[in-house]
Amino acid sequence: MPTIDVSAPICRTPVAAAPVDDRAALGVTLRLKALADPVRVKLMSLLAQRDGSVNTRDLAAAVGLAESTASHRLGQLRNSGLVESPRQGRSVQLAAGRDALSALCFVLDPECCR
Repeated sequence: MPTIDVSAPICRTPVAAAPVDDRAALGVTLRLKALADPVRVKLMSLLAQRDGSVNTRDLAAAVGLAESTASHRLGQLRNSGLVESPRQGRSVQLAAGRDALSALCFVLDPECCR
């Protein structure tokens, strides 16, 4: 999967509003591709249900994976901007990238997130 600049927000123009340019189409596609796996969807669901952040070990146990496998899957979500991973000392805590998720929903269907 190509790497995208996750510091740049996803295009906020709904795909139904006008033809999207190549860059915007790639940004949406890569984020959807990151979600195109049942385990990654489960991980996103778990992160979205948490008010605070959680560590990889807890998520791995919740989905029945080795920590290294869960870490790889979470890395794909992190690369797409859908998961945030702020450091807290030596620990990395994970949280759903709520802004990126909202933007993705809005781009796909502006009526979805009202």
